[in-house]
Amino acid sequence: MTEIIASHIEAYAKYAETAPWMILFFILLFMTIESSFIPFPSEVVMIPAGFLVYRYSLFTGIHWLDLLIAIFTGLVGSMLGAYVNYYLSSWIGRPFLHKYGKYFFLKEEALDRAEEIFRKYGDLATFVCRLLPAIRQLISIPAGLSKMNIWRFSFFTALGAGIWSAILAAVGYYFGHLTGNMTYLQMIEKGKLLISDHYIWILLGLAVFVAAYLYIHKKIMKQENKA
Repeated sequence: MTEIIASHIEAYAKYAETAPWMILFFILLFMTIESSFIPFPSEVVMIPAGFLVYRYSLFTGIHWLDLLIAIFTGLVGSMLGAYVNYYLSSWIGRPFLHKYGKYFFLKEEALDRAEEIFRKYGDLATFVCRLLPAIRQLISIPAGLSKMNIWRFSFFTALGAGIWSAILAAVGYYFGHLTGNMTYLQMIEKGKLLISDHYIWILLGLAVFVAAYLYIHKKIMKQENKA
């Protein structure tokens, strides 16, 4: 599947200079799909996006600003897909998902695992899981089933999705600086490997954030109890 998508990206890349808005449209569309229940790797979208930003004057001609625009577009797409999962699961409910989810790429074991993580970690799960493989898209489903506060859901989802989009786009931007002889498929595969090799730093960053969040939350709760 990655090979097919990479070949399509190479075909679309010709529009980078003549119709850069099409690149934004593709980022928005595919990141929306990626963030919904449809299995689709975000690496094949945001890594090439970062590469194209470096190689061409896409939107403003200012590389760092173009990179921010691409990341923001990826974030908007991620949020749209997450809202699809949230509201759809809230509407159709758990029994339907567990009975018919397998026909929509949603295995019962994966749904059970997502619910288990959400029940255990709550709000934080919607942030942390956005940076973890396999469960990244699914965590918005138990959030919808439990009718998590939409503002908290939006905040934590945007935080995680924004960081992940930025990491992928930065990898692509780095490859654009590194070489011009790399195919899009090679770029995607090397990008996955680069992220995998340095995932420990992502996990450490998550640990620091979670610890800070829990500390602040505990302090606030103590103050409220005293009041």
